[in-house]
Amino acid sequence: MKRRAVVSRDTNETKIKIELNLDGAGLYSIETGIGFFNHMLEQVAKHGFLDIDIQCSGDLQVDTHHSVEDVGIAMGMAFSQALGNKEGISRYGSKYVPMDESLALCALDFSGRPYLSFDARFTTARIGDLDVEMIEEFFRAFAVSAGCTLHIKLISGSNNHHIAEAIFKAFGQAIDQAVAIDQRIVGPRSTKGIL
Repeated sequence: MKRRAVVSRDTNETKIKIELNLDGAGLYSIETGIGFFNHMLEQVAKHGFLDIDIQCSGDLQVDTHHSVEDVGIAMGMAFSQALGNKEGISRYGSKYVPMDESLALCALDFSGRPYLSFDARFTTARIGDLDVEMIEEFFRAFAVSAGCTLHIKLISGSNNHHIAEAIFKAFGQAIDQAVAIDQRIVGPRSTKGIL
């Protein structure tokens, strides 16, 4: 079974194409026009063993909002498409990831019920060319579009780059755990029989 997706999303604000392979090797080609955001998405691919191609052309002359949020929406759509009826997946994933002085937790459930709990604070408005308030918006857009419950919590940290990187790496590793096929699971992992 090939767990792949191709999603195109065009609006007056962004044009996005995403190709996703859940059973990859962490290979990526990512261009959003926002260097630090590219770097964070590369962490998700590498740590999630996802092969992913993300191409986004957005209205960066306005700000980073539309590009970051819309990439989150399109990524969530790609995951939803690639996971299909979610038969045999572990469903849950949770990881603590340290990055020097920073420590982040990500826990998620591909439950079909979108929810985001984001408990992380930054002490600067921007990291590189990314507005830090857009980090939470990216994860919210992903959770809603993918239909997953997503909890992100910063345990400790003072360097904003390290904080963001720990969060995105934890997200990638939690995804890897959640989408893994477990041969013991028959159908979706739910007593309801559907996710």
